[in-house]
Amino acid sequence: MPESVAPSRPVTAGRPIVFYDGGCPLCRREIGHYQRLDSAGAVDWRDIHADATPLADWGITWDRAMLRMHAISAEGQIRSGAWAFVLVWRHLPYYRWLGGTLHRLPPIVWLMDRVYNVIARFRWRSRCDDGVCRPGR
Repeated sequence: MPESVAPSRPVTAGRPIVFYDGGCPLCRREIGHYQRLDSAGAVDWRDIHADATPLADWGITWDRAMLRMHAISAEGQIRSGAWAFVLVWRHLPYYRWLGGTLHRLPPIVWLMDRVYNVIARFRWRSRCDDGVCRPGR
């Protein structure tokens, strides 16, 4: 679940930040879908494959970010996995109702997160075990 963030961390400008692996075809497709819906610019999308430096501001390591999608709420709280998706959905048209509903049902999000872990491990093994997803490659 989310971690508290120290006040010394960067400001999120009132919108969530999403860190995603732009070098992963699956991730690119899914985030691309969300970005097309985000015509209002409600989310700050950060491709950590292209530039991983913003992760350090939040104390998130490259390996940790590559294992699970991470998002920072507008209030500065770190979310990852299914919790990050719920945060993103709450800011996007067509998904807002789903994110709002799931936000109020933590046991369901916990179950979704278990499924997400399986998918994320498979993605990591198939994409990153050979080092192909390392920065600068």
